[in-house]
Amino acid sequence: MVSEDDYNLRSDGKPGIDGYLGDFQRGPAVFTLYTLGSHPAQTPRVTNYLLDVEDGAGPRQCCRFTDDPEDTPEWALAWDGDEWTLWIMAQCLALITKPDT
Repeated sequence: MVSEDDYNLRSDGKPGIDGYLGDFQRGPAVFTLYTLGSHPAQTPRVTNYLLDVEDGAGPRQCCRFTDDPEDTPEWALAWDGDEWTLWIMAQCLALITKPDT
């Protein structure tokens, strides 16, 4: 049985309000983007992001990526190589530029 506490959690178990940047939908899948913060000791500073997907089975990690142009997004196995990945990343970049918050 699902309790009220199970709602609004990120795939990593943290509250869904922490770092929330916005969400978007394609078909039955709802994607939610979160900022995980940056590493101020890094030069240049790099911000980490988490993208969750919810398609009725609870939030699952879809991708983790940074704003470092040399980094490659780390897609969850189910999404690695998926035909939607370019579209998904374009939506993420739009939310980073103009968050829903």
